[in-house]
Amino acid sequence: MAPPPILSLALPSETGRVLSIQSHTVQGYVGNKSAVFPLQLLGYDVDPINSVQFSNHTGKLLLFHSNRYPTFKGQVLNGEQLWALIQGLESNDLLYYTHLLTGYIGSVSFLSTVLEVVNKLRSINPKLRYVCDPVMGDEGKLYVPPELVSVYREKVVPVASMLTPNQFEAELLTNSRIESERDGREACNILHAAGPSMVVITSINIDGNLLLIGSHQKEQGLSPEQFKIVIPKIPAYFTGTGDLTTALLLGWSNKYPNNLDKAAELAVSTVQALLQRTVNDYKTAGHDPQSTSLEIRLIQSQDDIRQPEIKFRAERYA
Repeated sequence: MAPPPILSLALPSETGRVLSIQSHTVQGYVGNKSAVFPLQLLGYDVDPINSVQFSNHTGKLLLFHSNRYPTFKGQVLNGEQLWALIQGLESNDLLYYTHLLTGYIGSVSFLSTVLEVVNKLRSINPKLRYVCDPVMGDEGKLYVPPELVSVYREKVVPVASMLTPNQFEAELLTNSRIESERDGREACNILHAAGPSMVVITSINIDGNLLLIGSHQKEQGLSPEQFKIVIPKIPAYFTGTGDLTTALLLGWSNKYPNNLDKAAELAVSTVQALLQRTVNDYKTAGHDPQSTSLEIRLIQSQDDIRQPEIKFRAERYA
């Protein structure tokens, strides 16, 4: 008699199991390369699906910066291929996740499939938290097809648990201008009304100052707890920092579910320590940090990821 087949079994994760659908680069740290390792260091099991696989970052997010790589090669995953991976996981009872994380998505068809993934994951775990970085543009410039904006606004925002837009993306999602802290807080309120209980506008430029504004609506109908963190400007251009920030916000907010401000303090403190190390290492190697876009020193900063020293404090709004 042939021996019985040995079945594979994925053990449950005590901290959480994250499905991360983002881009991947062979060299450098953007998308999943920026998000997976930090979440693993924080104790999460992370299963990455690479929406694209490129040799290096494309410069898409650096369209208005002169120092990007001149070329790239690679493949793009389409919606059908994404769904095939989900079906493969489902057929082997491997589709239980506590979190879904998404970043840059380049087409309406792929984003529509992501929405199907959200529904499928919640049919298995109704408590699944969807953390969405609605990557659409920055500093008034759109770098995704314009038709994605309405899909994010009308379909993605209502099903997200946490949103992490930058200033420009928050303006797109709320059809409003953010020119003051009050505007930023009101944008958070508009997004809460549409769906997510947690909103973090990761970077807002107001009067030359860089801020993060966070908002947590713990119960529907209650006023959200809102706060800001003042962030120092580092005179350099980095890739992958947004993907890293959102991953850290997911990781720490799950550990401190009632203290989004503490989660943001930990995330910001980690990112700032990492960016300063990146600048220092480029200088030590003889490069001018202001003359090129810098690849973040992620591996060298793992102690700052695991046990960040909180140097940037949240200030709660009354």
